[in-house]
Amino acid sequence: MRLTNVHHRYALRLSLFYHHFSIHPLTKPVISLKPPKSSSIIKAHSRTEIRNSPIVIVNPAIKSTAMRFHNLVPVNAVSLEDGGGSNGASATPDHYEDSSLSNGYHLPPQEIIDIVDAPPLPALSFSPHRDKILFLKRRSLPPLSELARPEEKLAGVRIDGKCNCRSRMSYYTGIGIYQLMGDCTLGPEKEIHGLPDGAKINFVTWSNDGRHLSFSVRIDEEDGISSMLGVWVADVETGKARPLFESSNVFLNAVFDNFVWVNNSTLLVCTIPFSRGAPPKKPLVPAGPKILSNEQKDTIQARTYQDLLKDEYDESLFEYYATSQLVLVSLDGTEKLVGPPAIYTSLDPSPDEKYILITSIHRPYSFIVPCGRFPKKVDVWTADGKFVRELCDLPLAEDIPITHNSVRRGMRSIDWRADKPSTLVWVETQDDGDAKVEVSPRDIVYTQPAELLASEQPAVLHKLDLRYGGISWCDDSLALIYESWYKTRKIRTWVISPGSKNLNPRILFDRSSEDVYSDPGSPMLRRTPAGTYVIATMRKEGDQGTYLLLNGSGATPQGNIPFLDLFDLNTGNKERIWESDKEKYYETVVALMSDQTEGELYVDQLKVLTSKESKTENTQYFILSWPGKKACQITNFPHPYPQLSSLKKEMIRYERKDGVQLTATLYLPPDYDPARDGPLPCLVWSYPGEFKSKDAAGQVRGSPNEFAGIGPTSPLLWLARRFAILSGPTIPIIGEGNEEANDRYVEQLVGSAEAAVEEVIGRGVAHRSKIAIGGHSYGAFMTANLLAHAPHLFCCGIARSGAYNRTLTPFGFQNEDRTLWEATSTYVEMSPFMSANKIKKPILLIHGEEDNNSGTLTMQSDRFFNALKGHGALCRLVILPFESHGYAARESVLHVLWETDRWLQKYCVPNSSDASENLDAHKDDASIGTVDADSKAVSAAGGVPEWADDKIDIFPSPCRSSLCV
Repeated sequence: MRLTNVHHRYALRLSLFYHHFSIHPLTKPVISLKPPKSSSIIKAHSRTEIRNSPIVIVNPAIKSTAMRFHNLVPVNAVSLEDGGGSNGASATPDHYEDSSLSNGYHLPPQEIIDIVDAPPLPALSFSPHRDKILFLKRRSLPPLSELARPEEKLAGVRIDGKCNCRSRMSYYTGIGIYQLMGDCTLGPEKEIHGLPDGAKINFVTWSNDGRHLSFSVRIDEEDGISSMLGVWVADVETGKARPLFESSNVFLNAVFDNFVWVNNSTLLVCTIPFSRGAPPKKPLVPAGPKILSNEQKDTIQARTYQDLLKDEYDESLFEYYATSQLVLVSLDGTEKLVGPPAIYTSLDPSPDEKYILITSIHRPYSFIVPCGRFPKKVDVWTADGKFVRELCDLPLAEDIPITHNSVRRGMRSIDWRADKPSTLVWVETQDDGDAKVEVSPRDIVYTQPAELLASEQPAVLHKLDLRYGGISWCDDSLALIYESWYKTRKIRTWVISPGSKNLNPRILFDRSSEDVYSDPGSPMLRRTPAGTYVIATMRKEGDQGTYLLLNGSGATPQGNIPFLDLFDLNTGNKERIWESDKEKYYETVVALMSDQTEGELYVDQLKVLTSKESKTENTQYFILSWPGKKACQITNFPHPYPQLSSLKKEMIRYERKDGVQLTATLYLPPDYDPARDGPLPCLVWSYPGEFKSKDAAGQVRGSPNEFAGIGPTSPLLWLARRFAILSGPTIPIIGEGNEEANDRYVEQLVGSAEAAVEEVIGRGVAHRSKIAIGGHSYGAFMTANLLAHAPHLFCCGIARSGAYNRTLTPFGFQNEDRTLWEATSTYVEMSPFMSANKIKKPILLIHGEEDNNSGTLTMQSDRFFNALKGHGALCRLVILPFESHGYAARESVLHVLWETDRWLQKYCVPNSSDASENLDAHKDDASIGTVDADSKAVSAAGGVPEWADDKIDIFPSPCRSSLCV
């Protein structure tokens, strides 16, 4: 897979391995050194009209004695034509009318709207030769009408049938080309032209020689045909764009993979079969009952996947939309049909452009797992479309154990060796894919040429006792293989010589994945003439040694200080050749820029791309050149929200009662002086994480100098409302040795929250009775638990898209891989649903009506609200039409902000120490700890942990910036 592809992916993925870097796209540039092989699964729902309001349910039995709110203004659904505008006015900043039963969408205060509506910055893409940059222009939040388009939920995929692509797919609105001049400045913009008005652009891809771009184009018109995706190409030199196919009736099938450059003049395209008719119609009378049987007594455990196939009709509909006809098409218009129609999920040309690795899925399908586990066939074809051989045909994989590190049986991770013309590499498990089975080796890595000689067998490259995690290739003398094991958090890096059987593999690094202080960094990669990426080995003038260039985050007790090290593979010696500024800036190395020339790479000719930011200055990109390390700025993006440019940010450190060191990021409004202004209302926003050791849990993650990126539903928006924000306080759930972390979940959760609350109170920035708690997904689960088990800490809570009853996720959740029947007490005690009778503080529940995450069905919030209401709790439930696990439409986002602001203004801001309840009466003696408020060592805090079990719809990503190199 070539790195020059630029795709918007709409699900967050975790990776343990060095060659793949990604940053949360809502707040940071998205940086990917190796793009994923296939689109993330994005899900949605079938619907025909736009509702004019969210569904809001309150407990009418509660009569609040708090102040009344005024000037609540209903807002109708915005139209597509006005791009998300509203005909309503914002509520006044300090007063709301208590209109809990009113209909319609509402707007938050104008100071919040101004930040949310800040124009998004473009995404960037560098050409293969590093001499040009694309600025991919993006729009702001979409209107609800886009989410309301009909879509099909099939096999874990949500499909827009009108476009025959994934639903809710974001897009670019234009492409600008800039020449990167010799002095590292940018030349004038050359805009891609010739596109139809209103073109929506996706899947922008460079040809390997950098002379052409390919991309898809769609436009929304009423005829239903013109909104299909067409494949276009553009000449980079002139900027002129044109359709790739001469016929206007050839459309792209983008449900799975879409198109790929086979060489500099030919693309292989997944098209909608020309002979395809109308979609199958659902029969009025079913052919028979739906029957699921396990008469063979198979043990099949599956998490609560959504959008699964339900019957034979769904199977036929899935095939209808997912089936493609492959077509080889040249820039001169020559077309050739390749292979039979099938559900092709991946197209991957070999580095020498002679072969193509083709992956497809086929029947029998499943009603209990998504399409990623359907039977999978992998073949090798020639570049001109002739079948060479079948590599594997894997059966349906319904029975993969839920234990971490369990995998599919058979060949997996099939790929091309990046440093060879056409050599395949793959891995096969030796434990039947079951992580509970003790066996050595656990995984074996094999290689084999694409086209076999007579009776040639696969060659064993390496044997692993942990689970395979990828390879970084260099040449026959060097490759790095990664393995890891979640249960112990162990991660290893092996050095091998693929071309020599006489040199034994050796371990280069053996460490805990939790121990960020010991992370040596990852080897930087250089681009080959074939468009693949291999390890960049460096040399010094007058020195015959060979060095790796290790790019690391540089985690320290004072925060992250990114670095570049020259690493001698033979001696293990390191030389630090660059380090980020410790005092003001946070600068990271993004990619090697001096890799476009063949031959040796020398340190004194090194050139790298860096991103640089500070607490108050947003990210800009620089070219850093050796030997003088001269920095040249190549972007000058405006500050996205200048009204908060002088906000105050501090990384703080404090201690939990059991001695665990905790960190957080404290944000304060511009011009705030605690001595002059006194304590503020405070919003605490977090997300728990699991650890195996106290030392690792206490390590500092992040930098005090990172820019305060504010996404459209970020808690930092309330800085504009004069709140103190405690963002991402670490809430480690620790299970050392054989202990399972979740067995002491509540105790550790409360202890961490108490320490955070005492810290902000001790600093004088927060009022004890004006601290609210909130979180999304697993953070919502945390919020509900804290209101149930630590009511003395918080005045109210905001819980978005959470799961509250773990008996509804009986085969594991988050990082818990024991089943309900193996850990019944843990499932019950962790579930705030079981403690609904203990929740006395106001709680706001928000959920997308079409939540597609495997653990957070919308039903979770419905049932939790009913449980709360049944015990007289002060609660409110907001169900957002058409929204998934994350919230996308402008109407929805602004309404969520209005609901949140209303909740905070009503149940947090008016509180005083005299009006607060008797906090001591609510304290749980077993979970109360004390913290020395005067001990305030400033350090970097861990960011909110990524969703381990969640797939998050971020459509459309309102990133301020993103970049692909």
